[in-house]
Amino acid sequence: SREVILTVPGAELHATLQTPDGVVRPPIALIIAGSGPTDRDGNNPLGVSVGSYRKLADALEAAGIATLRPDKRLIGASKANDPSEAALRFDDYVNDARAWLTWMATQQAGGNSAFGPLILIGHSEGSLIGLAALQAPPVPVAAFVSLAGPGENLAATVKRQLRANPATFPVALVQESDQILDALLRGQTVAQVSPTLAGLFRPSVQPYWISELKFDPVVLIAQLKLSVLIVQGGRDLQVGVSDAQKLAKAQPAAKLVVVPGMNHVL
Repeated sequence: SREVILTVPGAELHATLQTPDGVVRPPIALIIAGSGPTDRDGNNPLGVSVGSYRKLADALEAAGIATLRPDKRLIGASKANDPSEAALRFDDYVNDARAWLTWMATQQAGGNSAFGPLILIGHSEGSLIGLAALQAPPVPVAAFVSLAGPGENLAATVKRQLRANPATFPVALVQESDQILDALLRGQTVAQVSPTLAGLFRPSVQPYWISELKFDPVVLIAQLKLSVLIVQGGRDLQVGVSDAQKLAKAQPAAKLVVVPGMNHVL
């Protein structure tokens, strides 16, 4: 494995390239991380330290498949010219994914392309990023894999998640959250947010919310003209089997795999 640095508009992105020994032009998979401060290994400082993406890359390497797993901009080693979260947009992540796909396709080894077919793997929010990136892929992509990807608009997902946790989010907070989400769906920001909801809806992150809410995973996956695999854990409390079924219904050519004992961090 080795470090890769890619300069894109407004950012310097870092990733780990991991290639199998003795394989000529191996397939290569881009692994896009999920939401929040999740790094290229699948860890974040909010209590998740399982290394799920690193373990996935190791397993794919053993199967003869190369991987590229980046830190998203503002996460890990990846930097942005404007480090404020208020400047970040969902489209930045989409464009970064496209830039990585272009990098993968243009690598040379011995005068030939270094890699075979390109694959995009997106976990959780990374699935939505991948779906959006594949609407206008800069290079041919052979396959898309959704790992615990949401099957509905982010607003609907959050409304469902909050209602499933009444101990933390009583009725009054759920109603406030609904009002905030409805405003964001209209493209409007909300100045006053309860402290309990500030982690989700603080004013500095609301422009990012507005930019993401225009994307519907069911609409996006229906447009794909490539091989699709949908993988969902049966013990996932954040994204459910019903989400995977919605994606599969929208893309009948997709293969759906439910792993009974798997949770959201794989």
